Amino acid sequence: MSPVTLLPFIVLIGAMFLMTRSAKKKQQQAAAMRNDLQPGSGVRTIGGMYATVKEVSDDTILLDAGPGVELLFAKNSIGAVLTDDEYNRIVHGIEHDLKSDTDIVPDDASSLTDSAGADEPADEAVAASDEKAVDLGKKDGPDEVREKAAETGQADADEEPKKTDGDSDTKK
Repeated sequence: MSPVTLLPFIVLIGAMFLMTRSAKKKQQQAAAMRNDLQPGSGVRTIGGMYATVKEVSDDTILLDAGPGVELLFAKNSIGAVLTDDEYNRIVHGIEHDLKSDTDIVPDDASSLTDSAGADEPADEAVAASDEKAVDLGKKDGPDEVREKAAETGQADADEEPKKTDGDSDTKK
C-alpha cells in the first residue's frame, strides 16, 4: 500500500488519540478536585444546588444546604468547588468590591446631569427639550409624497391607482 492511502487512517488514529488524552486529563482534574474537598468549602452540584461541605468520606460527601438541612451526596455529583468570594456572591448576595477606590456609576441617569437643569420645573425642562426638532432620518411617507407631487404638478402621474400583487394587465 502506498503512503497516500494510509494517510487518512493515520490522521484518524491520531485524532482519536488526542481526544482520549484530553478527556482523560479532564477526568483526572475532576477527580483531584473532588479528592481535595475540605469541610467549609462552597460547592455546586451537577444538579445546580449550592451548598457548603460539612463532612467528606471516601465515596460520599455531607453537604449543608441551609439551616438544619444536611444532604448526603456521592462525590461524583460535585460539579465545581467555588471560591469563598464566588460562593458568597451567589448564595448570600454579598458583593466583594475589588475596586473600592473607583467611582460607582449610579443606576439612573438623572444624577449624571448638571445641577442647573435640576432647578427648573419638569414642564419647563420638557418644553426646552421640544424646542429643537431632531431629524431621525425618516423618509417621507406616501401622503407627504402625494402632497409634494400635487404642489409641483405631478399629480397626473399619481392619479392611476397602484397595483397590488393580485392585479395584472395580462389577459386570459
